[in-house]
Amino acid sequence: MKNIKPREVPAELKLLRMLHPRMRMKPPDYQRYLNLEQGYAGELIMDAWLEDLSIDCLVINDVLLEQNRNLFQIDTLVIFQEKISVLDAKHNDGDFYIDGDKWKASSGTEIQDPLLQRKRSMTLLRKLLQSHRINIPIESFLVFTHPEFYLYNDSPQLPAVFPTQMPRFLKKMNSQTSRLGQKHEKIAEQLLALHKDENPRTRLPEYDYDGLKKGVVCSGCHSFMQYRRKTWFCSGCGMAEDNETVVMRSVAEYRLLFPDRKITTNAIYDWCGLSASTRNINRILAKNFYRIGHGIASYYSNRSKDQA
Repeated sequence: MKNIKPREVPAELKLLRMLHPRMRMKPPDYQRYLNLEQGYAGELIMDAWLEDLSIDCLVINDVLLEQNRNLFQIDTLVIFQEKISVLDAKHNDGDFYIDGDKWKASSGTEIQDPLLQRKRSMTLLRKLLQSHRINIPIESFLVFTHPEFYLYNDSPQLPAVFPTQMPRFLKKMNSQTSRLGQKHEKIAEQLLALHKDENPRTRLPEYDYDGLKKGVVCSGCHSFMQYRRKTWFCSGCGMAEDNETVVMRSVAEYRLLFPDRKITTNAIYDWCGLSASTRNINRILAKNFYRIGHGIASYYSNRSKDQA
């Protein structure tokens, strides 16, 4: 197994993680944030399971494709010798059942039908492959990753894999004959070239600099940290970090949330909650970035020295 596109934290989730401790989100925005966290957690579990693939195959994660102006997301795509397997992670927890063509929670609340999502994605993927003259069969599965998920009234024909079935599913995958060649490498290259970079800001909640809480957020538990004796401490999880690590992470957050603002010593000092010292912050910025101008009007370029 060769993973040619490892999974990364989705850009939208990365930004929401930065915003969540610093603002009070409206219920729809907060629910969106929780859904993204839940989805990403399921994808990571599926990734860990797929580490047991020992067969010759190519794995591509987080592919955003477009067919006839219709965008569709694929969590994981596995290229084998004779087929492509598409895996869609679902991290729902609790009891669910199928009522006719509807999926419902045990409370009776209807949820979005994952089979409809699967059908749409497969239809668009088939058309996309055909339009690029890629002739290879595709199959798809819903992969339920939460250990406390249970589905009543499910059919043996349901294209789904549940946590207890994953070892057998992987064993079946590993038992097939698969030897990849240039044809498969080309398919992977074409799919990577077709991948779209979605703008994560289109669905972010409205925010501005003055409305966000200032301070340093712990990278582990997202609580605010305190600065004492050149070290940052988190009372939430006990993590301790040196000043340079924290300042550089704060600069990265500042740049992502406010790409049009200049990086200055006073700006980062304020963003860090007026903690540490301007002298230390200036030293760290001068070490890692290019300084433009002199005096109070000076600022640091977005380009790190090691990227020159």
